Amino acid sequence: MLRFMPVGDSQTIGSAGEHTWRQRLWQHLRDTYGGPFTVVGPRETLYDKATGAPTSYAYADPDFPRAHLAGWGEGWLHMAPLIGEAVRTHRADVLLVSLGLIDLGFYTNPEQTAENVRAFVAEARAARPKVRMAILPVVPNVRAEYEPPFGAQVTRFNELLAKAVADLDEPRSPLLLTSPPPSYDITLDTYDGTHPNASGEHKIAQAFAEALWQGWGIGGEYVPECGS
Repeated sequence: MLRFMPVGDSQTIGSAGEHTWRQRLWQHLRDTYGGPFTVVGPRETLYDKATGAPTSYAYADPDFPRAHLAGWGEGWLHMAPLIGEAVRTHRADVLLVSLGLIDLGFYTNPEQTAENVRAFVAEARAARPKVRMAILPVVPNVRAEYEPPFGAQVTRFNELLAKAVADLDEPRSPLLLTSPPPSYDITLDTYDGTHPNASGEHKIAQAFAEALWQGWGIGGEYVPECGS
């Protein structure tokens, strides 16, 4: 059985009342992947904006494997120390990683963030030497669009991320840099300029789905309308 683990920040954990891109991708794999698979991780909840804590189970559609390693306000800096234990405990085969925005916004510059990417990969491989990772660049967001210096940091980090993925890729434990979500628009695909709405969830799921299909032959072509 193939075991996927989503790893991410607020865009991945989602908040109360949402489907999340995790659910959209699970639906896609359920419909296209020919073998047994599941989704694993040490956490299951959504973020509850009313309490400011990740305590909600109020998914728009809760009938899917909800496990993940994602947190509101958590980035590469926070996940690098956690990923080894999570991979080891849950025997993850494929990590689906969407991190970086929170790092650049609050904690580390592009170069420091890229070093945390490398630490994350090393820790994951130490726990499970054959683990595979599909990694999403930082997607468009309102701060990057309206604050040019921050936008430049995002661009720089995405360049360093691509280099890190190329440098660290190896046959035993391959890495994939996913393409940015197709036609992602912060006005149409987010509810606040940063966090995905339903169409944004589908586009992030599609980015991962296409990388898995084109890179490793997992799943198939993504149909964005599926599960709307």
